[in-house]
Amino acid sequence: MTDLEEYRHELQEECGVFGVYAPGEDVSRVAFFGIFSLQHRGQESAGIAVTDGKQINIHKQMGLVTQVFQEDVLASLKGDIAIGHTRYSTTGSSVLRNVQPMLSTGKVGDFALAHNGDLVNAAELRADLMDRGVEFSTTNDSEVIAKLIANSRAHTIEEAIIETMGLIRGAYSVLVMTEHKLMGFRDPNGIRPLCIGKLNDGHMVMASETCAIATVGADFVREVEPGELVVIDENGLREIQALPVARRAICIFEFIYFARPDSTIYAKNIHAARRRMGHELAKEHSAPNTHMVFPIPDTGTPAAIGFAQASRTPYAEGVIKNRYIHRTFIQPDQRMREMGVRMKLSPLKENLAGKRVVMVEDSIVRGTTTRGTVRMLKEAGAAEVHVRISSPPYKFPCFFGIDTANQNELIAAKHTVEEIRQHIGADSLGYLSLKGLVNAIGLRKENFCTACLDGKYPIDIPREARLSKFIFEMLTKEEKLPDS
Repeated sequence: MTDLEEYRHELQEECGVFGVYAPGEDVSRVAFFGIFSLQHRGQESAGIAVTDGKQINIHKQMGLVTQVFQEDVLASLKGDIAIGHTRYSTTGSSVLRNVQPMLSTGKVGDFALAHNGDLVNAAELRADLMDRGVEFSTTNDSEVIAKLIANSRAHTIEEAIIETMGLIRGAYSVLVMTEHKLMGFRDPNGIRPLCIGKLNDGHMVMASETCAIATVGADFVREVEPGELVVIDENGLREIQALPVARRAICIFEFIYFARPDSTIYAKNIHAARRRMGHELAKEHSAPNTHMVFPIPDTGTPAAIGFAQASRTPYAEGVIKNRYIHRTFIQPDQRMREMGVRMKLSPLKENLAGKRVVMVEDSIVRGTTTRGTVRMLKEAGAAEVHVRISSPPYKFPCFFGIDTANQNELIAAKHTVEEIRQHIGADSLGYLSLKGLVNAIGLRKENFCTACLDGKYPIDIPREARLSKFIFEMLTKEEKLPDS
């Protein structure tokens, strides 16, 4: 794998979802800015579904939000309710047929659905539905949720959703829009985030993160509770506790990497938590006699600030990030591939020359990127490069919405810290401990899913869920599952 390919295979979460109930407002435009502010959660595709009370219209394509939506498209999406989605694929390949929101119809009527997360029993549920004659047009697990709702014998959409929630297992934060209602529901562990906001005129929004609520000028109300179904219609907001709350287990990487720094989860500001991770990291792995601390932007920045503060080492910029690296689908030629990391980061030679530096990063997944970065820094003149990671070693695959289902790809699963240090070429390497991470966030460990760090999954993982993000493509081709 080249360094550039590694950038495309860094930790990626499945998507961001956004919904708005605002009769009389330009809801497609509100939804556009909502998913635009969630672009960091997925850059493969985007879509918006809108209803005017009579029918549901959807526009969706491969690409970034600003590539998919222009003025003429938004102007054509008229209605009172909208949901939007921006996607990174973790189950199902990155092709147009898998783009969301998806439109379904059934006994409960027409509806559009947008999903963030991964189901661990999707293959079993899909097989059962196919045995009943249900046809599928995509290869993602989100369609399983939609087909369960559409094929329910329930009399109302709310009853169909509650029935479906009792069948699916895994991580899911889902928005559903009918011609007259906006609904959101969350798995009983609350692994993926979902929150509610209120616009000035009393209309409501729901989003993966609070940053999207703030972007559209809404006030944060609260998070959707694990196992809860929230219904918004002309009668206001209704709350249904569809499933008992299991152990709360939001993904701890929301704090480390995924969530935008201006978002809030569990009433904890992400930027402040990451800065405290840097404080804890400096306590555990100081780097004496170094000249400067700098981050790998952007997610490493708050931790680097905290490390510099706690270690009393000057904070400076060591690299400049090309923030438009994801804004093209043009493939680089071989010469550019060989340049690898330099397509995303450029060293500040004047700051690095002859210096002993501390480089702060949020995580090391496969190691290729970090190795390329360290090599680039030394070629730029750094005398020593000490790497500090503001999270524990990433050792175990995630089955709840992060694209790391193959443990063989995780460098920390196979190598000691010293072996990783040698591999990346650093003069020293220090990871934040799990205890230090939890202390920095300021909540008990039991509030989080930490499976990628300690192997303790809050939900049992069946064999078929461990196979591949392309499991449905395999089944569609009638290939047999490999023996366990």
